[in-house]
Amino acid sequence: MKRILTLVAVMVSMAAWAQTGPTDYSTRSGMYPGMAPFFHGVASGDPLSDRVILWTRITLDTPTDPVSVSWKIATDTLFANVINSGTVNTDVSKDYTVKVDATGLQPNTWYYYSFTHDTKTSITGRTRTLPTASGVDSLRFGVVSCQDYENGFYNAYNHMAQRNDMDAIFHLGDFIYEYGAGSSIGRDHEPANEIISLSDYRIRHSQYRLDDDLRSAMQQYPFICIWDDHETTNNAYKDGAENHTPGTEGNYADRKGFATKAYAEWMPIRLPDPGNEEKIYRKFVWGDLVETYFLESRLLARDEQISGQLVNINDAAMLDTNRRLLGVEQMGWLKSGMSNSNAQWQMLAQQVMVAPLLFDLLGQKRAVNTDQWDGYSAERTRLYDHIMNNNIENVVVLTGDIHTSWANDLPLANYNNGTNSVGVEFVGTSITSQNLLDLPGALSLIQSMNPHIKWADLAAHGYMIVDVNQNRTQNDWYFVNTVETTNYTINCAKSYFVNEGERKLNLGSGCVTQTRNFPPLAPVFNPTASVAEYDNVLVFSVYPNPFMEQVVVQFHLMEADDITLQITDMSGKVVYQSFLGKVQKGLQYAHFNGTNFAKGQYVVSLKGRKKSVGKMILKVE
Repeated sequence: MKRILTLVAVMVSMAAWAQTGPTDYSTRSGMYPGMAPFFHGVASGDPLSDRVILWTRITLDTPTDPVSVSWKIATDTLFANVINSGTVNTDVSKDYTVKVDATGLQPNTWYYYSFTHDTKTSITGRTRTLPTASGVDSLRFGVVSCQDYENGFYNAYNHMAQRNDMDAIFHLGDFIYEYGAGSSIGRDHEPANEIISLSDYRIRHSQYRLDDDLRSAMQQYPFICIWDDHETTNNAYKDGAENHTPGTEGNYADRKGFATKAYAEWMPIRLPDPGNEEKIYRKFVWGDLVETYFLESRLLARDEQISGQLVNINDAAMLDTNRRLLGVEQMGWLKSGMSNSNAQWQMLAQQVMVAPLLFDLLGQKRAVNTDQWDGYSAERTRLYDHIMNNNIENVVVLTGDIHTSWANDLPLANYNNGTNSVGVEFVGTSITSQNLLDLPGALSLIQSMNPHIKWADLAAHGYMIVDVNQNRTQNDWYFVNTVETTNYTINCAKSYFVNEGERKLNLGSGCVTQTRNFPPLAPVFNPTASVAEYDNVLVFSVYPNPFMEQVVVQFHLMEADDITLQITDMSGKVVYQSFLGKVQKGLQYAHFNGTNFAKGQYVVSLKGRKKSVGKMILKVE
């Protein structure tokens, strides 16, 4: 990945912890006491029409093997209508991660779920199942990739977690990064060394999953994930990697095994073949509207990248028909699935850019980056030929990896302004991973040599929203203005769409506003509920709980203090506040009326001059 960022700049210049995990990391990241023992929150993934993977991780001070964790899934946030429940064991061999394939669910339905150990319950997650019926009118997917923790704050996830208009989030790889510590903004990697061992990979996953914004996004939406290279190491392939030195970093097969095991443990993924943690390509069918194919292009079959910069596309190695990216088995699976699909749209979710990115040097066309499909042109030809020979229409490719944004047609040899295109490609920028500064003239130069590239942005961070209906698929790029602080703004920067039955991009007039109704977001964790270290309070009780109208707060102070009674909802909004004044020591009472409160969970807090204490309560009708 590093190579392409350097080479695009060259083109322009030539033209002109351990089991208990780490502690608090940033202003938006940490292990809040109120979340114990489920500090990493919850997540869901790989939904099917009747089931979905539910995930959490339990962190105990003195765990004993096995640890028993209960779970439940319901159609409402209060869990009045529980659909399925059970108990599952975890242990040190799984790094105390918990994965449940919750079955018995209805198609095209949203659910809420949680986990319990002893008397402690996790935050509530929200997920959904896939539709099966014909006539699915529309779908919306968030698309993300490349989230180097050290490079910035996850502002894009912060925004995604608050919007309630997506059916799922697709993660196209580089969920973690393997590099050692060295952040300029105080978000240093743990462990500090480059990760190589199984323990290293587990700790790094743990650190990333403690980020508040990532934790919140995974709480609200099912994630469908595929890895890229950094989940193992940079520019990985089946037998090695650019960033792996056997003499000092050990056997590559061992390192790859450690990386894939940690990924299987820490990600809400359902392995197609439980005995093969490298085989993670899989398909998801969204009724008769979309089939999404998540491709593996790194560890299973990829041949080593062709070395060198700006490699002539006519070099013998570049034309070698034996070079593989997906491999024979996966390519056969993909071809068969696309040929036999009844869905209107065929969507390929994968890592590296499919469309050519070439540089014309003295009349010779040269590939900017042989790590992407340009370095495996025979494999791309196999895919293109199958699509065209079988008249497969409405092919949309979603791509990550490159840390920049691109809107591409997929050109054949005789491509001309949209004609003779196989399909279209939307490339998403990074959540945080480093990209380029604005380079004057860069886009014009790129397009002059690659006319199928309709637009690109080389500097911004953010995410994509893919909006699909029966008439067209549109992609909207959302960009944040900064990743260096948590104070950010966001805007819809560009929109492109492809019409049903066409194979070329059209410039959109603006981002799509979703009009479908989505169910309420899961209750958001409020850190104020976790502050229980108020040693001046001997007794603190709130009753009745659940409540309907009047609520009594009972507390006993060891010494006098200035006390404020505050009620917040689960988004952190203050819905009631009363300064009780100088409250004397001893047993005391306060009251508030919750008649007009909306149904749901709240936090009652007593705030002293220096410390506070909180309790969760529930409003019912």
